[in-house]
Amino acid sequence: MDEKRIAAIFKAFCNENRIRIIKLLRSGEKCACKLLEEINVTQPTLSHYMKILCDSEIVVGRKEGKWTHYSISEKGVEQAKECLRQLTTLDVESENKSCCEK
Repeated sequence: MDEKRIAAIFKAFCNENRIRIIKLLRSGEKCACKLLEEINVTQPTLSHYMKILCDSEIVVGRKEGKWTHYSISEKGVEQAKECLRQLTTLDVESENKSCCEK
């Protein structure tokens, strides 16, 4: 996974309101109108948050009439877990070498 994709995934978790949205979506799909009520932000602000969440692929949107319904993407969650695992798994080969070895 390239650095740009990794940054997009973790950007989703770098804002308290986006985390609140993710928590709200754990109970199932929610309409943007319901999210607006729950997190008490303006519609443009919610749109900005949802773009970041959808760009991360942690959340997916589905249009229905004038509203979009959002839900957590299992595939996106698995990608985020795998990304974190890869980033935090020690590279034993590199770990055993001294930085001063020639």
